Amino acid sequence: MTNPLKKAFMVKNKAPIKVRSVWISDVHLGFRGCQAEALLHFLHSVETDYLFLVGDIVDFWSIKKSPYWPQHHTNVIRSILGKAKHGTKVIYVPGNHDEALRDCIGHVFGNVEIHQDYVHTTTDGKKLLVMHGDEFDMIVKNSRWLAKLGNIAYDTLLDLNHYINRLRKFFGYSYWSLAAYLKLKVKNAVSYISSFEEALAHLAKDRGVDGVVCGHIHHAELREINSVLYCNDGDWVESCSTLLEHLDGSLELVFWSEQFEQHKNLVHAELLANKRAA
Repeated sequence: MTNPLKKAFMVKNKAPIKVRSVWISDVHLGFRGCQAEALLHFLHSVETDYLFLVGDIVDFWSIKKSPYWPQHHTNVIRSILGKAKHGTKVIYVPGNHDEALRDCIGHVFGNVEIHQDYVHTTTDGKKLLVMHGDEFDMIVKNSRWLAKLGNIAYDTLLDLNHYINRLRKFFGYSYWSLAAYLKLKVKNAVSYISSFEEALAHLAKDRGVDGVVCGHIHHAELREINSVLYCNDGDWVESCSTLLEHLDGSLELVFWSEQFEQHKNLVHAELLANKRAA
């Protein structure tokens, strides 16, 4: 059966779909690998009561190393601020790449609230702890230089991934993430992801909540771990993924690459039709 949310976005100019909550993280605005145009399309496609920015929205590490800020990155910020202005409660929980904003915890800027973490209650009564998750990454916490070295290696993989996907698109294949593939094939990476997930679930249980929503490791997941709901909303570099709370309180992971590709194809087809008609 076709997912009704997914089906709705296959139609160009369809009215935005109403959900209760949206979680996005690891957008990395200011980084060349950021898929800001796909995120902008998603933000224009939904209306939500709550929008949670779960860290690494702006990549200050990358900007400091190699300044980069195209117009569509600004447009993402404008879209978020526009939602905040028009009734969406926007909560920003900074991560390690935008940790400078942790100095602003407790303040509100443009109707965007800055929090260290946040407990959200869903429509059906589940309490979810929202946090970025880098606090549980020992590499980031104890060896900052090693984390930045890993970040350089990751950037190189994503650059390579860009050229691979240009070839795939030429031959008619869909988007594929080399970085995500290697992450799931390397034994140590799989072990790290599992340990990270278990640590976050354990923290949620200690805090007396029903689940946790995090980001940081660029690995979208929605599952139970020892009776605790573990949710990772993924990223907008590799997977273009987001976590949604529907109006009935149910949670869903959505991967947006396919919808965005269909949107681009529809726009392209419309431009060709208009060109022929001219």
